[in-house]
Amino acid sequence: MSLAAFPASAFETLSFAFPDLDQDIQDKITAYSALVKTKTDGKTEGPDVMAAALSDYGIIVETLYGSGYYGPEVSIRIDGREAADIPLLSTPQQVNRVDVLVRHGPSFKFSKAEVTPLAPGTDLPEDFRAGQRARADTISGAAQAAVDGWRNIGYPKADLTREDITANHETRRVSAEMGVTTGPRLRFGRILNVGKSNVRGAALRRIAGLPTGEIYDPQQVKDAVDRLTRTGTFATVTLREKDQPNADGTLDYTLDVVDSKPRRIGAGAEISSLEGLSLTGYWLHRNILGGAERLRFDASITDITDQPDTLDYTLTGRLDVPAVIGPETNGYFETELQHLQEPNYDLDSIELTLGITRQLTEYLYTEIGVGYLYSETKDDLGDRTFELLTLPMKAEYDRRDNEFDPRHGFYILTEATPFMNLRDDPNGARLYGDFRGYLALGARERSVLAGRVMLGSVVGPDIDQTPPDYLFYSGGAGTVRGQPYQSLAIDLGNGDSIGGRSFAGLSAEFRQDIGESLGAVLFYDAGYIGRDSTPGGDDGEWHAGAGLGVRYKTGIGPLRFDVAMPAGGDTGEGVQIYLGIGQAF
Repeated sequence: MSLAAFPASAFETLSFAFPDLDQDIQDKITAYSALVKTKTDGKTEGPDVMAAALSDYGIIVETLYGSGYYGPEVSIRIDGREAADIPLLSTPQQVNRVDVLVRHGPSFKFSKAEVTPLAPGTDLPEDFRAGQRARADTISGAAQAAVDGWRNIGYPKADLTREDITANHETRRVSAEMGVTTGPRLRFGRILNVGKSNVRGAALRRIAGLPTGEIYDPQQVKDAVDRLTRTGTFATVTLREKDQPNADGTLDYTLDVVDSKPRRIGAGAEISSLEGLSLTGYWLHRNILGGAERLRFDASITDITDQPDTLDYTLTGRLDVPAVIGPETNGYFETELQHLQEPNYDLDSIELTLGITRQLTEYLYTEIGVGYLYSETKDDLGDRTFELLTLPMKAEYDRRDNEFDPRHGFYILTEATPFMNLRDDPNGARLYGDFRGYLALGARERSVLAGRVMLGSVVGPDIDQTPPDYLFYSGGAGTVRGQPYQSLAIDLGNGDSIGGRSFAGLSAEFRQDIGESLGAVLFYDAGYIGRDSTPGGDDGEWHAGAGLGVRYKTGIGPLRFDVAMPAGGDTGEGVQIYLGIGQAF
C-alpha cells in the first residue's frame, strides 16, 4: 500500500492510494494527474475540481494500460461521492476532500506480437514478443518503429493502416497484429509556398538546403528546419510535406515561417570591490540585407573605478551570413576596436577577421578565419607596435542543460590562433582550452558539483616578442576570485612584470539550493602563470582564492554575489566582493 497526500489550500485534502503499485507508475500517475495540476494552479472551485476528477479517470487508466494492466479499478471520490456518479447539473460548488484509489488489476502478456512488413534494419522494442508484458507503450513503440523504418529508407508516406489488438480478460493475454502500408519510394522535390517573410524566398531555400533529387531522408528534413531556426531570424519554422507526390517520383514541401522582431538590444553589469564596475551592451539587427543575415554590435566599458587611468573600452561589430558555402557553412566578418589600460600594459588595437562557421552536430560548433591585427602597446618593456596575420580557429562542444545555470553535462571550448608576424618578431601560435563539468546530486538534485580547468600556451616567440594581450595573467573574477585582477604575472625584476607564456586555472564549486529562489555556493580557485610554453612547470608560480557565495534565481539567470579572499600565493590580501548575473562558470 502506498499513499500520497497533497494538503490543499481551498479544500482540505487530495490523496492518492496505490495498493501494490510500482513506484514508477505511482510517480507517472501523480505527474500526469489533472487533479494535482488543478490543485497546484490554485483552481479549487467545485466545477474545476469536478472537471479534473473526470479527466483523471482517463489519465489513470491510460497510464495503467501503458504498463500492461488492462483491468484496473479506479475510484475518485469527492467528499465521499464517486465523481463519475455525480450529475453534472449537481456539481458541488465547494470541495473539502478528494480521495483517489487505484488498483492495477491483473497484468497481461502478449499471446501474439506482430507488425508487417518491416523495413530492413528495423529495431522493434525488445519486449514486443509473445510472453512479455503487454504494455500499450510497447505496442505504440513497435508501430512507430515499423513506420520509421520505412521512412528512414525513403518511403515518406509509410503509415500504419491495420491495427488488430485484442485483450482476452479470461486468459489475460493480448494479441497485437499490425500492418504498415509503405507507399512509394520518393525523392526530394521543391520547396513551395514560402509564405510571407521579409527574407527572400531564394535565401530561405538556400539556407534550408533540402537536397532536391535525392532519396527522401527524414533527417534531412529535420536538418533543414534546424538550419533555418539557428539563423535566429524566425520565431517559428514549419516544413510540411505535400499530401500527394509528383508524377516523377518527387515530393514537394511547403515552408511556413514567422519572422522574429528584426531588432534587439541588451545590457549587463558586473561589479567587483577591486576591479570596479563593468558595463556591457549590444544591438542586434536580424535579416538586415534580406537574406537572414545578422548584424550585431557589442560594446563594453570595464574597470570603472575612482581612478582615471583604468577604463577599458571595447567595440565589436560582426556580420553573419548564412549558407555562404552550401547550406551547412556560414560566413562572418568581424571588426574589433580596443583601448585597454590593464594593470600590466596599455593597448590600442584594431582587428579585422573574415571567416566561416559550421554547426557540425547539434552540440558541436566550429569556426575558422583569417585576420589582421594591428596594436600599439606600452608595458614594462617599453612602447612597441605589433602587426600580425592570424588564423583564428575555435571549436565549442556544449552539452550543458542550461547555459546560465547548468546542473548537468559539460562544456568544452578550444581555441588556436596561429600568427605570422609582419614585422621582425618570430611567428607562433596562441592556444587556449576551457573545460567545465557539472553533476547534480541527490534524488531532488538540489546540490551541484561544478568543476573547471583552463589551460593556455603561447608557442614560438619569446616572452618579450609576444603581444602583451596574447600573454596570460591570473587573478580576478574570471580566473581566481579573491586575488586582485591580473595580479599573477612574470616578475622581470626591479618591480617590472609581464604576462606569461603558459597558464593553468582550476575552479571547484559546491552549489546548494535553499528554498525555491535562493542558493549558496562554496568555491575554491587556483591559477598558474609560467614563463615557458608548458603550463605547470617549475618556471612559474601559483596562487589561489576561496570563498562563499549567494545565488538568487531570476528569469534571466541567477544573481551572483561572491565574497572571496586569498588562499595561497603572495599576490593579494583582504576580502574581495563580486556581483553579477549567471553562475561564475
